[in-house]
Amino acid sequence: MELKLINEQGQEASRLQASDLLFGREYNEALVHQVVVAYQANARSGNRAQKDRGQVSHTTAKPFKQKGTGRARAGMSSSPLWRGGGRIFPNSPEENFSQKLNRKMYRAGIASILSQLVREDRLAVVDNISVDAPKTKLFAQKIKGMGYDKVLVITDSLEENVFL
Repeated sequence: MELKLINEQGQEASRLQASDLLFGREYNEALVHQVVVAYQANARSGNRAQKDRGQVSHTTAKPFKQKGTGRARAGMSSSPLWRGGGRIFPNSPEENFSQKLNRKMYRAGIASILSQLVREDRLAVVDNISVDAPKTKLFAQKIKGMGYDKVLVITDSLEENVFL
């Protein structure tokens, strides 16, 4: 498998040999979906909360007497049946949304994504990328100059200005 190697101006400099194991896989839509859903679910934080009948601020007195009113029996106004009462099975902030994904499945899914990007000619290797100052505007102009709008930058060595 050959990948195009471009320079900082966006012109194709040469071709780069890449592993068929990583970039020559067929696209497995079900596996890619599972990887993406697990990634998003694992990034989710459980911060929603609702109150049950013990946490709602209400009095514990009976709202009306047991007999003689013609209404149904009621013990307290924090009951889930009442307006303003607590929830029966409330959401708690300790809820865990993480999903387990096997390491081989994750790697196969990422390889499938990268292979599809190569087939669609949406993956390019840049020989060297550097910015004079740690400014997002300069980096964005350099990326636009190469002919790309949305990018994911993966580097083998960390340059301070590109990182910042």
